[in-house]
Amino acid sequence: MKSSLSKKQKKTLIRILVALAMFAAVFITDKIIVLGDVFEGPAAWVFPFCLYLVVYLLIGYDVLWRAIRNIAHGQIFDENFLMCVATLGAFALAIYRGATGQEIEGFDEACAVLLFYQVGEFFQSYATGKSRKSIAGLMDIRPDYANVKRNGTVGRVDPSDVRVGEIIVINPGEKVPLDGVIVSGMSALDTKALTGESLPRDVGTGSEIISGSVNLTSQLEVRVSKEFYDSTVSKILELVENASEQKSKAENFITKFAKYYTPIVVIVAVLLAVIPGLITTDWSTWLYRALSFLVVSCPCALVISIPLSFFAGLGAASRYGILIKGSNYLEKFNQANIFVFDKTGTLTKGNFAVAAVTPAEQREEILRLAAIAEQNSSHPIAKSIVACYAKPVESGYTLTDIAGEGISAKREGDVILCGNEKLMAENHIDFVRAHGLGTVVYVARNGRFVGAILIADEIKPESGEVIGALNAMNCQTVMLTGDNKAIAENVAQNIGLTGYKASLLPQNKVEEVEKMLSEKKKNDVLCFVGDGINDAPVLMRSDIGIAMGGVGSDAAIEASDIVLMKDDLKGIPLAKRIARKTMSIVFQNIVFSLVIKIAILVLSAFGITNMWVAVFGDVGVAVLAILNAMRVNSKYKK
Repeated sequence: MKSSLSKKQKKTLIRILVALAMFAAVFITDKIIVLGDVFEGPAAWVFPFCLYLVVYLLIGYDVLWRAIRNIAHGQIFDENFLMCVATLGAFALAIYRGATGQEIEGFDEACAVLLFYQVGEFFQSYATGKSRKSIAGLMDIRPDYANVKRNGTVGRVDPSDVRVGEIIVINPGEKVPLDGVIVSGMSALDTKALTGESLPRDVGTGSEIISGSVNLTSQLEVRVSKEFYDSTVSKILELVENASEQKSKAENFITKFAKYYTPIVVIVAVLLAVIPGLITTDWSTWLYRALSFLVVSCPCALVISIPLSFFAGLGAASRYGILIKGSNYLEKFNQANIFVFDKTGTLTKGNFAVAAVTPAEQREEILRLAAIAEQNSSHPIAKSIVACYAKPVESGYTLTDIAGEGISAKREGDVILCGNEKLMAENHIDFVRAHGLGTVVYVARNGRFVGAILIADEIKPESGEVIGALNAMNCQTVMLTGDNKAIAENVAQNIGLTGYKASLLPQNKVEEVEKMLSEKKKNDVLCFVGDGINDAPVLMRSDIGIAMGGVGSDAAIEASDIVLMKDDLKGIPLAKRIARKTMSIVFQNIVFSLVIKIAILVLSAFGITNMWVAVFGDVGVAVLAILNAMRVNSKYKK
């Protein structure tokens, strides 16, 4: 453990160990020879007071300072205030008992309270640091500089000063500062901080490269495709930095609980000391009980362990390349039971290829006409057609995108239509319906049907496993797609979906999700999983939006609540397990802390327990809750 401690943590640990050794020496000596009896007279209490005071100041000077500073800023009722009141009160009680000739009691307990409180704080610091490592790994992707080529020379500049289209040079061992396309060189990239994938990714000329990865082997020259503020690394950093601002209901409850709880217990402690003291005149006994009440009433276990549990959950998820934008989404994802998937690029690979062209004897002409219409489109289907044609494509056509139907290309009276059945029907073209499992693109020229192209997509190998895992968790799994019913039904049957909707336009997807949201039960949580720019509205409208981060569009990533940086659907059931474990531990900590504290509060008020038990009720419960919270950040089987 020590090797993973920060410099500040090491200093704190040394201070705790030194103070513990000194306290043990004074405490054991006190029990053997009774330090209050070493000297005679009414000032005999001064000797043990001085010895214990050295220990008290060594272990608690920072607690005293924080309490004074917070009071000066109007923040009175916090754990530092409770610790100071309880321990200084115990010292005052011991002085009073010594000065009045009674048995001295309170010096040792005051020191013990602060000592074990600092032990609890140390455990909190260590646990938080351990949970932070996974997230800190993401923060380390921030590039410090970019080597940009200008006027024949390479100069080091801030990444935000590089413009789109400029060439940057990335040397071995350097972070990739900006998104772009490799124009020269071959290398291997370490993308672990982004995706959680330990194996390097080989890249070469023409490969897209994303910022935040690390160049491992050879020098690369990259043409920048996005400015820094729009780059992958910038968006990820923004997500991580904003994650802590999104609080869960449990965290908000604990914050409000502590705000009202602490003043109430202080008032109760005062009443516990004053009212019975006035009745019995046994002030020292009731003051001691009130101080014990104050010690155990400190809400450290809840205030520390609940946020820590969520923080550990966010850290555990990020270690596997799953970015969750806040603990509120982690809490809600535990209840997620309806999963709606886009098909292309999500459940399927999206690497479309031409499977058939009919009629076959006109293959070249059909592909040529389709390539003219699709040449400027970034859609995977369009790219597959142009790639299959593999020849120079004629230019000079005016291309018009017809939403949900296809594209028209016009030039001097020559009109090419390339799209689905709706496009053919709306233009009154008598076409021959093609059959086959895939997307059919129909091609017509000047009002005459020319032929059809069948484009096939491949189901991702993990899709069936992921859908099976979600079904096993009693979740509903639905696919929404623009493809025809035959393709949708084939995919749904192959991977075990509980339902599907086919032949949907982008706006129809929003309508379907709206319908499902209106029909779901009060406690149901609907998640939409998508990757394309047309999925952004649905991602925003759903209870939880999940975007495929590696190949997903910027709009989809920004609109989502959870980002799968590795583009691996297995991250969904994994995130579900992390969320489930996080909420289970949060519930355990809340119940355990409240039950133990209430029990010891009652026992302290009736004088059945002493301040040593109160110390366990505060620090012991806090340490156990922290250790329990640390279990969230354990290893998970993917």
